[in-house]
Amino acid sequence: MTCGFEGFSKYSQLQDGGVLRRPGQQESDGPDDLFRARLDQIINLRHELVQLADRIDWDWIDGELADLYRDSGRPAVPTRYMIGLLLLKQIYALSDEAVCERWVNDPYFQYFTGERFFVTVRSVPPCNPAD
Repeated sequence: MTCGFEGFSKYSQLQDGGVLRRPGQQESDGPDDLFRARLDQIINLRHELVQLADRIDWDWIDGELADLYRDSGRPAVPTRYMIGLLLLKQIYALSDEAVCERWVNDPYFQYFTGERFFVTVRSVPPCNPAD
């Protein structure tokens, strides 16, 4: 899992010659979200990862990386997700596979990377260690 950091050039060139489009903002809650578990309602908001996530200026990071994207092209993975996984990998000394596996099972990892709802094991995580 490179999370797209290796090989970032001025316009995030892909191996197939394409470019990455700017990551979009998360969608607002829809009617299907009524029966999903909101992370901020099921986790301890005093947990160290929650407090760290709330102290990081994710919008500033998005702004700093904005020049690496174009307005057209393949949709990019959200910046908070990429940076969050990279930080979790380093903080907990995890391998690419281990951080992705733990993300699926750990609501604190999911909160840290910007998820609003708990993603269950049956869901496909937006993480592929081979990427």
